[in-house]
Amino acid sequence: MKPDTSQWRDPQAYAFVKGAPADVIAWEFLRRNPQYQRDFATSRSVKATRALRKRWGLQFRSQA
Repeated sequence: MKPDTSQWRDPQAYAFVKGAPADVIAWEFLRRNPQYQRDFATSRSVKATRALRKRWGLQFRSQA
């Protein structure tokens, strides 16, 4: 997953950050991290997903 960098200088592209909750801002940083992208791309098993969650401090809501 490569981020779209075509509009990185456009202030409107980041307008959502004003007033955004911390988890939204944290996700924006995390999803652009090349190491996270590599780890995510290789986490195909349950065990690998657990390791990914532990390494990056991720918690997911239940699918209830």
